[in-house]
Amino acid sequence: MSNIVDPLVGQIAARIRTERERRRWTLAQLANASGVSQAMISRIERAESSPTAVVLGKLSAAFRLSVASLLALAEGAQEDTEGGQGVRRPADTPEWRDPATGYRRRQITGPHFPAEIAEIRLPAGARVPYPAAAFAFVRQVVWVLDGRLTFHDGDTVHELTAGDSLELGEPAERVFANTTDTECRYAVVLTRVITP
Repeated sequence: MSNIVDPLVGQIAARIRTERERRRWTLAQLANASGVSQAMISRIERAESSPTAVVLGKLSAAFRLSVASLLALAEGAQEDTEGGQGVRRPADTPEWRDPATGYRRRQITGPHFPAEIAEIRLPAGARVPYPAAAFAFVRQVVWVLDGRLTFHDGDTVHELTAGDSLELGEPAERVFANTTDTECRYAVVLTRVITP
C-alpha cells in the first residue's frame, strides 16, 4: 500500500517522533528499547515508510502504550469539553491498514473513555505477532464478531469462532492468525493497569 494513499502515515510518523522526543530518547535508544532498527524508525518518522502492525506493536510496547493508544493519538483524537460523548460515525473514525498483511483497525472509543475498544478486520491468511512487552501494562479481552481466529497465547493455541471471547492473562508473546479463506472481524477491549 502506498504511503500517499494512507492519510494516517504522516500522523503516525509525527506521533512516534513526539513520543520518542517526549522521553528524550535518541533513535538508538528507541531502537534498543523496541527491537526495531534505527533505519526503520527513521524512515517511519520521516513518513517514508508505513509501519506494519508488528512494528507498531514493538514501538508501542517500548513507549508503554497500547497500539490502540498510539493510533488514537496519531489520529489526532479531538479533545473536547464534553469528554467525547455522543455518536461516532464510521466516517469520523479513520481506519488504519497494515501495509504488510492488510489487517485493518478502527478505534471505536474516544480518548476520554476509560476502556479502549477497537474493531479489527484480519484478512484470510494473515498472521500478526506481538511481543509480550505489548501486553505488560494492560488487561485485554479479544471478542470474535465474525469468522474464525486462531489465537496463540504463548504456547497455548485457542481456536475462536463468532461469539467467543478470551480474557488475556499474564503477558506472553501472542499471535493473531486467520487460517481460513474468509475475513475475521474481532474486537479488542483493553484497560490500562499501569500508567507510563
